[in-house]
This record gives sequence, C-alpha cells and structure tokens, in this order.
Amino acid sequence: MAATKADRERTEPPLTIQEMAQRSGFSEPTLRYYEKIGLLGPVPRDDSSGHRRYHGALAERVDALACLRSSGMSVAEMRRYLTLLDEGDRAAAAEQRDLFTRHADRLSGEIERLRVRQAYMRGKADMWDARYRGDTDAEERAIEQVEHVLRRF
Repeated sequence: MAATKADRERTEPPLTIQEMAQRSGFSEPTLRYYEKIGLLGPVPRDDSSGHRRYHGALAERVDALACLRSSGMSVAEMRRYLTLLDEGDRAAAAEQRDLFTRHADRLSGEIERLRVRQAYMRGKADMWDARYRGDTDAEERAIEQVEHVLRRF
C-alpha cells in the first residue's frame, strides 16, 4: 500500500536550506527572499540550531514555485496563483485557467523564437563547416539558409 502524504511528512526528514536549494534549483538567497515576501510563509526552524527546515508540504510548494519560475512566471503571477489556490478550486478555476493559458501562450512564443535562433546557429555552423571543407556549393546553400532564417526575425 502506498504511503499517504501525511505518512511521508512524518517519516521523511526535513530538508535544510542547502538541500532545498539543490533540489529546487533556487539559490539560498532566493529561498530566503521568497519567505520574506510571503510566497512560502514562515519556514519552520530547527529548535536547537535555528536553521530553516523544509518539511513535506512546504518542500512541495517550493518545488511548484521552482517549476513556475523556471518557465518564466513572474513573482507577481506566482503570488496570484497562490492567492487563487487559497480561494478554492471551484471559485478560482476560471482565473487559474486564464493565468496558465496566458503563460502557456507566452511560452509558445518563446519556443518559436528559440527555434528560429537554433536554425540560425545550425545554418551558420553549416556555412563554416562548408567553408572549412572548401565546398563552395554547400557554403552557398548554408548562406541562403541563414538569410531565410534572418527574414523570419
């Protein structure tokens, strides 16, 4: 039988700030900042050392924020997401949908721009490879490819 979330929280040791930073990809100063501005709320401290300890649900919240942030979501958008979570699934569902749809659309545009840049880099690599090999026909084709990509900018 699979362990419940509550079971895992009781049995899994809490993470230190260093471990949480490594797991999430956030720096330690970013974790402290997110606590300070209220994205994480107060992080529990170890009684003897006073060091931050990230337990199950809090660690999962950091993981979720790391995913949102790494996809380019702003702190303001993350704050809105968390506020909407507190409002409940049904009450905030439409606004959550709109928030994530806008962000997904923005990512689609970024992906397309990256594809154009990638095509440019491949074309330039092909051009320089052809020049290195002394293949003027291949070089001309690569230059045409690069020019075509530049028109897409």
